[in-house]
Amino acid sequence: MTIQRVRILIGVVVLVAIGVGVWWWIAAGRESTDDAQVDAHITPIASRVGGTVLHVPVEPNQEVEAGAVLVEIDKRDYEVALERARAELADAEAAAVAAKASVPITSTTASSNVTTARGGVEQADSSYLEAQQAVEVARTRLSTAQAREREAEANSLKATRDVERLKPLLAKDEIAQQQFDAAVAAAAANKAATESAQAQVKEAELGIRVAESRLAQAGVGRQQASAGLKTAQTGPEQVTASRARADAADAKVRQNKAMVKQAELNLEYATVKAPVKGIVSRKSVETGQVIQPGQPLMTIIPLDRVWVTANFKETQLANMRPGQRVKIEVDAYDGREFSGKVESLAAATGSRFSLLPPDNATGNYVKVVQRVPVRILLDEGQDPEQLLRPGMSVVPTVYTRE
Repeated sequence: MTIQRVRILIGVVVLVAIGVGVWWWIAAGRESTDDAQVDAHITPIASRVGGTVLHVPVEPNQEVEAGAVLVEIDKRDYEVALERARAELADAEAAAVAAKASVPITSTTASSNVTTARGGVEQADSSYLEAQQAVEVARTRLSTAQAREREAEANSLKATRDVERLKPLLAKDEIAQQQFDAAVAAAAANKAATESAQAQVKEAELGIRVAESRLAQAGVGRQQASAGLKTAQTGPEQVTASRARADAADAKVRQNKAMVKQAELNLEYATVKAPVKGIVSRKSVETGQVIQPGQPLMTIIPLDRVWVTANFKETQLANMRPGQRVKIEVDAYDGREFSGKVESLAAATGSRFSLLPPDNATGNYVKVVQRVPVRILLDEGQDPEQLLRPGMSVVPTVYTRE
């Protein structure tokens, strides 16, 4: 009887040992935590333009499709801005056309001006040379007239003295009256010749002044022609400047096109649309409200792709790898289970991402087991009703040994 009891006892011990071994083997291949919750993308919706809200066609917790209208802002200011931008674009395009058309005109005009200016310089040089020659001729005439004047004055003086010498002789009847009358006539003729010579001198002096005046005018004309030629020779620079104005006009056109595009975008932004499909949450905008650019209006949470963020202790991560199978129990649905896979492990512990990260190099150090966020993706098709909501508590179990 004693031997039989010993055998039973041994059998029980063996069975218990086997059970403990099996339990230890299974438990050693699983890691679980209750510090986990459901996560999802939370898309904030903000206005890109300001204005008065005319209509808000959605309500909190309403499901919306991607592209659905969420908020309508008064568009009239943006329509006016668009029309003004289009008008400025049309003006810039017209100015660009005119600037481009002026380039060949400027080039042709510059070439023609150079030819004309060179002809003007040649003509001015010829006129100046002619004026110089006229001055020389006038000076020669003056010299001749002055010589004739001196000759006439000498002849007149001689004739006058002859008359004075013959008067006493005529009174004594030593000469004939005819001889005296001839001397008087000769004196009168020489006096007239002298007056004529003096008049010719004055005429020659006047001719010199006229010729010198023409020479001065020709000199001015020559200078003007030279200046005109220099100006005309700046034709290449004028053409370059004309092309630069055309390029600037093209740049102005591109700038105004950008302004039109911006005005079109602002008009489009006056209608706020949903970027993704999801549930409206945290709605803070109402009809009639005046909003500013960048002001938060609501959030949209897409529930078609949620995941679990599990904060495992660092001591649980030794055998954890991406791709391992995970069983997820959801507290909200009486432990309903979902399946998934480990997608990735965070690059740092949660404390490192906190507002005030710990500084272990100062003060007294107390070792605290850190937790590392692990991202777990649910297998597709498990939540068609979209029951999982961000923030729900779950208990994931990772199978690290299979």
